[in-house]
Amino acid sequence: MNRITSPLCGITLAWLAAMPAAAEDLPPLTHVLTPIAAPYLAPALKLADLDGKLHELVSFKGKLIVVNFWATWCPPCRREMPSLERLRQQLGDSGLEVIAVDVGEDVETVFAFTGQLDPAPTFPMLLDKNSAVAQQWKVRGLPTTFVVDTDGRVIYRAVGGREFDHETVVKQLRSHLPAR
Repeated sequence: MNRITSPLCGITLAWLAAMPAAAEDLPPLTHVLTPIAAPYLAPALKLADLDGKLHELVSFKGKLIVVNFWATWCPPCRREMPSLERLRQQLGDSGLEVIAVDVGEDVETVFAFTGQLDPAPTFPMLLDKNSAVAQQWKVRGLPTTFVVDTDGRVIYRAVGGREFDHETVVKQLRSHLPAR
């Protein structure tokens, strides 16, 4: 039977999409954030986490905030997630916050995925079920990450997978941490 005309084609494709790709089959994660030439005020962000607790971006004012838009079906998103937690562990005490915004998925899907991660994320995992916040932030593809400075301005963007705990990224972020 021809796979393309098979009534099970959608099921086969869904099954293949759910299978993790071997790391050697994927391009490497990059190690740099793109500076925004003219920093701009970050759009509003108010979403519930996996427990239903609301989080607002403005409540993190005065901290450097990494806002990562992602989904469990996205291979580079899956690969970069542990590095976001390692970054939070490394710089969290210095005034860095990490927020992950899952786009278009439900609590059960995100919870099942995060339970497999090592290290497990300890930062807020927010749900943008209808993609409204991703649209306000002008997210065109996943993963997309923004860095918001202590004054609430977007200063960096990263489209595509990153190794967030790489020394180059850490150095870029360290220079924007709040003065202590």
